[in-house]
Amino acid sequence: MATAKTSATTSLTPLHDRILVRRVEEGETVRGGIIIPDSAKEKPQEGEVIAVGKGKSNDEGKVFPLDVKAGDHILFGKYSGNEIKIDGEEFLIMREEEVLGILAKK
Repeated sequence: MATAKTSATTSLTPLHDRILVRRVEEGETVRGGIIIPDSAKEKPQEGEVIAVGKGKSNDEGKVFPLDVKAGDHILFGKYSGNEIKIDGEEFLIMREEEVLGILAKK
């Protein structure tokens, strides 16, 4: 379990099998010499895990830890998670099952 310190005043610990994600912004895209404005760009589907909950529990109360951990770079679906704002910074909070995969850097 990891707690995200988003600023000096606020910290957030996701519950159960939820994770807190910060979107990884892509560089400015230029197609045919035309700069695409931010309003026309699609939001990235890649992010960095900031904090994770304790894990999912079954009917007997046994807790299964999550496969993702704070610091992992992940891919997620276009409409995954709920957007939240903490101290002016945008994050996503989603269930681990919405994560499509963990990106490994070579």
